[in-house]
Amino acid sequence: MNKHQNTPRLSRLSAILIMLQSKKIVTATQIAKKFNVSTRTAYRDVKALEVSGVPLFTEEGKGYSLMSGYTLPPVMFTEEEANALITAENMVSRNKDQSLVA
Repeated sequence: MNKHQNTPRLSRLSAILIMLQSKKIVTATQIAKKFNVSTRTAYRDVKALEVSGVPLFTEEGKGYSLMSGYTLPPVMFTEEEANALITAENMVSRNKDQSLVA
């Protein structure tokens, strides 16, 4: 079993966002230790947050922080609903029909 399967990814990404809101700077090492994942997985998680539109600021050699003034909108989906939406998004983005992807 991969060690990063301890916390489901969606839960981990949400928790990383909460960490970022509660601290000035968060390092990949802190994320890795907190969620028992590799540092590489922590980097991937941060990249996933950036790609999803979370405005992160990277301070070279220091860590990550949220852009000033950014707050999490209230989440109205259950984890199961959110996972279903992510799965649908992944399926559509892999589709060869560009009209669906758009």
